[in-house]
Amino acid sequence: MGISKKKTQETKKGGYIDKFLKRADKAIQEGLKKADEVLDEAVELGEITAKQASKASKEFSEKAKKENLKLQKKGIAKLNEGISLAKKMTVNTKEELKMLEKLGELRKSGILTEKEFQEKKKKILSRI
Repeated sequence: MGISKKKTQETKKGGYIDKFLKRADKAIQEGLKKADEVLDEAVELGEITAKQASKASKEFSEKAKKENLKLQKKGIAKLNEGISLAKKMTVNTKEELKMLEKLGELRKSGILTEKEFQEKKKKILSRI
């Protein structure tokens, strides 16, 4: 029950990262479009030459590509971080379940009372 919930959370995180990257890419594309429009207006008004506008447009495109790569790297890093945390949680869950088994054996052998067992069980299950 706990593991599937964590997988769902991991999937949601991955979905959020994808959405974030798509929004960032869209914003970059919109920024490029606006910059090109301003450059076109400047050329029309004779304020800058077509050569200068082309150079500025290329610079904007390069900056946008670099930003896009940065955002992708950040997104991938966050996704890997989430996967790593999910793996750690899975390992911890297995250890917690083994601990529950040991506590059950201690209860059966009379080392732990039913009350002590239930308290420990509740604590362990709350961490899973």
